[in-house]
Amino acid sequence: MVTITNLVYLLSAILFILGLKKLGSPKTARRGNSLAMLAMLLAVAVTLFDQKILDFSYIIVGLLIGSAIGVIIAKKIQMTEMPQMVALFNGLGGGASTLVASSEYFHGAAPEVSVLATIGLSIFIGTLTFTGSLIAFAKLQGIMKGAPITFAGQRFFNAVLVLGSIALGALFCMDPSNVTMVMGILALAAILGITSTIPIGGADMPVVISLLNSYSGLAAAATGFVISNNILIIAGALVGASGLILTNIMCVAMNRSLANVLFGAVGSDGGAAAGADGEKKTVTRYTAEDAVVMLDNAQSVIIIPGYGLAVAQAQHVLREMSELLESRGLNVRYAIHPVAGRMPGHMNVLLAEANVPYEKLVEMETINDDFQNTDVVMVIGANDVINPVARTKKDSALFGMPILNADQARSVMIVKRSLSVGFAGEDNPLFYDDKTMMLFGDAKKMVTDIVQVLKG
Repeated sequence: MVTITNLVYLLSAILFILGLKKLGSPKTARRGNSLAMLAMLLAVAVTLFDQKILDFSYIIVGLLIGSAIGVIIAKKIQMTEMPQMVALFNGLGGGASTLVASSEYFHGAAPEVSVLATIGLSIFIGTLTFTGSLIAFAKLQGIMKGAPITFAGQRFFNAVLVLGSIALGALFCMDPSNVTMVMGILALAAILGITSTIPIGGADMPVVISLLNSYSGLAAAATGFVISNNILIIAGALVGASGLILTNIMCVAMNRSLANVLFGAVGSDGGAAAGADGEKKTVTRYTAEDAVVMLDNAQSVIIIPGYGLAVAQAQHVLREMSELLESRGLNVRYAIHPVAGRMPGHMNVLLAEANVPYEKLVEMETINDDFQNTDVVMVIGANDVINPVARTKKDSALFGMPILNADQARSVMIVKRSLSVGFAGEDNPLFYDDKTMMLFGDAKKMVTDIVQVLKG
């Protein structure tokens, strides 16, 4: 049975790796997800038989309840709520690791220092992930304000929590019978998860979600060492490593260090009025008819999607508009910024849901040089990722962040509810450029109006 278990674990590990690789592209992501699910099914099934669990009553009940909840959530969740769902799932993963490690301790884990240290580490990372993810969920859901929440001495306070956890962990290893040490680690980790997440603004949520995902993987890997389960170690390590890689990609996309994201307290609620510097600026309001006139004289169009597109649920009518433009001979593509939206790959998932062809989704590095040869750029619900301030204003939170070169196109259309600033809190000078057409209103209604005019 040991040989069979190890062989199945090896097969599961291979399927996990193949699934993770296929998740790297929208075109193969569904297949990758299926491979990963199959790997987990095999791993769970062989573990149950290997441990000689004769009564599966509770497991079956848990499976049915969990599956029912999963199906309901998957069916009812809106695309705008996907980031907070991912944050919540990260938290549940961390919480599960804490429960398993705690259960192993209370049921008489081996007294070796290495095992005890791993239990403490698993509880610490798992609990921190759980509470940190709940804060991320609350910020994304609007339960808490998205702007950074800071207080005097916050970094010092967090450092004290980390050092205190290490001290409690050392005392726990020396005296494993002292339950107070375990509860102390859990309490300090829970507080640290909260105080380390509240100073992070809404614009940095893609990085936070990636980092919390990595934490959940590390917690799972630590728990795998606690219960001596090889596949849990492998799966946790894969999640932890991929989460860290994705976190680094997000930081590079914003030209900021991870330390700046975690401790910089950058951002606002994204709803402040523009023109806070007191300078009087004016724009001209354009209509759907004006937009169609401009599109009729174009040969190439690049669409830049942002979080506003997700909020308005306008992806389906946007695809319809793109198909109408293509039927008129226009070359239509979508420019995807790595941190557009509220989680990594948010725009890719949103447009894939609307069956936009994968080859039409072009990453920033590939498409940025094409803007200068493009007739019309249509921006829908994006702000910070097209803000030219990132190139020039050194005291801006956006300075140095690679942006989409929308301002280099011959004409720019921006679909937006108002002139409010983005999450970085910076006014966008592109709004007031002579070649920019501001189309104010709900993205879905505005694009629907454009589709009606195109059809008419």
